[in-house]
Amino acid sequence: MVTIIFESHGTTFDNESDLSSGIYDVALSPLGEQQARELGERYKSDYYDAIFCSNLQRSYKTAEIAFADRNFKIIKDPRLKESNYGDFTRRSYKEVKALRLEYVDKPFPNGDSYEQKAQEIKNFLQDLLKNYDDKKVMIIGHRATQYGLELWIKGVPLKEAVIAPWKWQPGWVYNLEKI
Repeated sequence: MVTIIFESHGTTFDNESDLSSGIYDVALSPLGEQQARELGERYKSDYYDAIFCSNLQRSYKTAEIAFADRNFKIIKDPRLKESNYGDFTRRSYKEVKALRLEYVDKPFPNGDSYEQKAQEIKNFLQDLLKNYDDKKVMIIGHRATQYGLELWIKGVPLKEAVIAPWKWQPGWVYNLEKI
């Protein structure tokens, strides 16, 4: 079993402007940088065998800021990045949110579907189980990352996960036993 602590990345300039970034590589805002420091403080007594994040700066900068003074291995994995909203990248958050269910099994125009993203998360989790069994890891990711965790670990159908109300909290715990 792999114990996973999932944390969302810090607030970005797009978040503050109510834009859906998708795979657009937006920076953390000053608030996001502060949230990253707070994340590190929350886990200052914990140990992780690895910290995984996407290759988007809002994810890996959150990890780097949070754990700058710790010797954790921070691993960037592109399979953990946000969904590609294609033509809807950087459009209004409300607009993209209203379309989520429509793009579960068909790709956003010039982007990908949530099912495609979930398959990437599944591949990541299979590798995680193979390489980190009996370990504790943290994943700092995006909403699509968490949709995949909900689907593959908790069995929540993707169509339910993408429309479920989301509220920030200080970490979600997942126990990965099989895929």
